[in-house]
Amino acid sequence: MEKRQIEVCFSPELFRFYKNENAHVVVIDILRATSAICAAFANGAEAIIPVPTIDEAREYKKKGYMVAAERDGVTLDFADFGNSPFNFTPERVMGKTVAYSTTNGTQAITQASVGLNVIIASFLNLSAVSNWLMNQPNGDVLFLCAGWKGRYCTEDSLLAGAIAQKLLESNLFETKCDATYSSIDLWNVAKIDIFLYLERIAQRHRLKRLGLDDVLEYCFTPDSCNKVPFLKDGVIVTE
Repeated sequence: MEKRQIEVCFSPELFRFYKNENAHVVVIDILRATSAICAAFANGAEAIIPVPTIDEAREYKKKGYMVAAERDGVTLDFADFGNSPFNFTPERVMGKTVAYSTTNGTQAITQASVGLNVIIASFLNLSAVSNWLMNQPNGDVLFLCAGWKGRYCTEDSLLAGAIAQKLLESNLFETKCDATYSSIDLWNVAKIDIFLYLERIAQRHRLKRLGLDDVLEYCFTPDSCNKVPFLKDGVIVTE
């Protein structure tokens, strides 16, 4: 049986070079969008609407939706809350649909909708995503790292490397992609002491300056969520 291919795209700015209609696109934004989405579904959210722009997010608020929205880590003035995973509590989101707009993650999710599926990955659902991908009957895998305003972010490639390694070990996949091997190598260095390694990460220090780095341990702790959120008709849901 022919093995399926794995690629890693380090930034949405590079996505045009990786577009593959036969791939499941796995969107990663560890700090904090995809971690928050997984937290929302773990706490009973019905659906998440990814909203690329501030104006669109404001319109959803006018329509009566609960809105989680931020730019550069700061909650927008009309939003109900920002994008810390700790905001998506059962009391707030159980059974609700939330319109969600962030600096990087929601734009990447919108951009990714060109393949077989768009799924949302974080360390919270690392094993669930890995198993889901291995259980699909076909399709390559393309990891899209959300980055920071078009720039590379280490934390996103760490998760890409962790999942890619699991996929390769299954013997169902192969890769000819330098970025995939680089992500795996980086993961194997960082995982020895992930929280020490985080001191090298720019986004960790951006959050610290804003007093928002309380989420680090949560965002880098694997497998607290067994759900695989995916994009369906422009809305993120789970099975």
